[in-house]
Parts: sequence; C-alpha cells; structure tokens
Amino acid sequence: MTRYTAEQALLDDQPIVVLTDHEDQRKLRVACHGAALLSFEVPVNGVMHDIADGYRDAHEVATRPGSRFAIMVPFAGRIGDARYTFDGQPQDLQPGVTGADRAARHGFVRNTDFAIAELAANNAGAHVTLATSAIRPQPGYPHAIDLAVTFTLDAGGIALDVSMRNMGDSEAPCFFGWHPYFRVGNNSLAGTTANGWQLQIPAQTLIRTDADLIALPGAAAYVPLDDAPAFDFREAQTIGSTILDHEYTDLHAEADGYIRTRLRDPATGLSIAVWQERGVMHAFTADTAARDARRAVALEPMECMADAFNRPEWHDAIRLAPGAERRFRCGVEVLLP
Repeated sequence: MTRYTAEQALLDDQPIVVLTDHEDQRKLRVACHGAALLSFEVPVNGVMHDIADGYRDAHEVATRPGSRFAIMVPFAGRIGDARYTFDGQPQDLQPGVTGADRAARHGFVRNTDFAIAELAANNAGAHVTLATSAIRPQPGYPHAIDLAVTFTLDAGGIALDVSMRNMGDSEAPCFFGWHPYFRVGNNSLAGTTANGWQLQIPAQTLIRTDADLIALPGAAAYVPLDDAPAFDFREAQTIGSTILDHEYTDLHAEADGYIRTRLRDPATGLSIAVWQERGVMHAFTADTAARDARRAVALEPMECMADAFNRPEWHDAIRLAPGAERRFRCGVEVLLP
C-alpha cells in the first residue's frame, strides 16, 4: 500500500471522497454535494482530533446550515440588495423579491452535485478534483463559468487549487471564496469555546460594514487597524469575548509568498495556519451559527472582498475574459504540539 490513498465512499446517501495519509494517520473527507469539506482528522497526543467543524451527517450536507466549508463562486460573501451593475448593465439576482427576503450570498454552487473529474494517490499525496458546469446564465448573472476544485492532502496539510473558466462570449464578474470552520480546542469538553484561543491575522486594514455586512461606500470602508484596536490581531491575541464577523485586507505575505492566518489553543498546543496567495481574510467567531456557537472559528480566504461586484476598486480583479481561466490557491497547515 502507498502512503496515501484516495477512495470514494458514502455518508448515508451522500457520495463523498476520503483521502488518507496512512503514515501520519490523517484523514480528509469531502462531500461531492457542494464540494464541502466534512472533516480533517489528525492525531494530537495520541487522540484523533477533527480540526474541521463541518457537516455531521447527510441531512446537514443536503440542507447546508451555516454554509460550512462552502465553495463560494462566482462571488463570496454578500451582494448588497442582490443588485449590481457590470459593464453598464444593471443586474438583479432576485427579480420580483422585495423587502427582507432579498439576500444574495455565497455564490451559486452550494447546492450543486460536483462530478469527480480525477481521484488519485501515491507516496507523495492524494488528491481529488471536483468539477461542475452548473454556473450558467440565470436571472442577474448572464454568464457561464466552469469550476473545478482540487483538494490535495500531503505532508504540508491541505491545499485547494481552484480553476474558474469563462465559457461565455463576454467578460464576466467572478471570484472565489472558501467558508471553512476550524476548531483547535478540545471540543469534547462541555463548555469549550473559542474564547481562549489565540488568533493572528497579518492585515493592516479592517473593512468596515453596515448592519447587513455590506462595506460602507468608498474610502469609509477601509480602516487602518491602528484606528480599530478592538479588532487588531496583527500580533497573536486571545479572542476572549470579541465578536468577529469582519473582513481584513492589505494582507502581509511571508517570505515564501503565502499569507498565513493563525489559530492556536494554548491549552492543547494545537495550531493551524490558513494560507492564501492573495485576497482578503474574513474572520467569523460563529456567534450566529445554527449550532455550536463560538465552538469554532471561520477563517475564510477570499479572492476579493464581499460585494466586490459593486466596488469600483475591485473592477479589474473580478473580471474574467471570454475563454480565460483564473486560479486561486489556499489551504491549511497543521502544527502539532
């Protein structure tokens, strides 16, 4: 047997993929529905620990509470009032919907059954490529995007390599985001929350939003962290009672070109680093989560800020030319105690 294996399986009636590192006893499970990561088990002091707070059963995979580990394409986060203008054409993602029911968030593929385009393993790692052509012209989005997400498990941890290709004949707004929830504490203990964990986000700027989590207009959206000390995690800080549902930008890359946001539990010594090559980071302490509030922290690498379709400063970043492909890479490193 090779060090790594990759196999298809079922979670009740939901098709999943299991990537296993037999040498280091690590296992990654990903649902084909939504390409949602379900679990990432690693041994910590001789006991298996699931770093990923994903969907627990087939019902949750199908109903998607909390958008756990959602793949967010062609946009991440929210679009203000579900409306935007692109190349002079106003678009409405929810025609006929009025009032509080208007909400466009997290893209179009959370409820999509992805196909397994490739599944392979050898002594260097295991990977699966999940692909879909479900993003096609619809109200408010007259474009066609082919999407492929490759999950790799290797000695470095987990890597996601995302490909977005414009299959239409006109430029399209499109960008990637990932919505993972992580836990580094001993969640088998009653009352364990993220309050005691330490967070570090290598950002210089906080994105200020309104009550609907839509960034304020223009320059008012960007606040230097020197002016927002309550949300300043440039140095590792204990989360405490801080409520986070915020995006950070002007991220600092390390010498290898990766931007790393770090989460650590001093009690267990377990820490992770969520890495990305560019973009913004959204941190969420899950206070409004449908279950297990504040028992996990969402660290969301995003190619662009939420509501980027409505932001002139992101005009170039979101544009995808006809026939063009854009890629985004992010992942998770695990640092054992």
